[in-house]
Amino acid sequence: MKKIKVRLLKSLSGTRRDHRATVYGLGLKRINQVSELADTPAVRGMINKVNYLVRIDS
Repeated sequence: MKKIKVRLLKSLSGTRRDHRATVYGLGLKRINQVSELADTPAVRGMINKVNYLVRIDS
């Protein structure tokens, strides 16, 4: 299965609680941390929800 790398770019302080939970669900806790995940529709939806906090690395 294809993998994608997701990097946390911004701090979670001041964000909505459900957005923080989504970022933790992606496996990210610290700024510049990278998580490698399976490229599934569920993961893509989580990334789209918090697109202002994360970036997809290639």
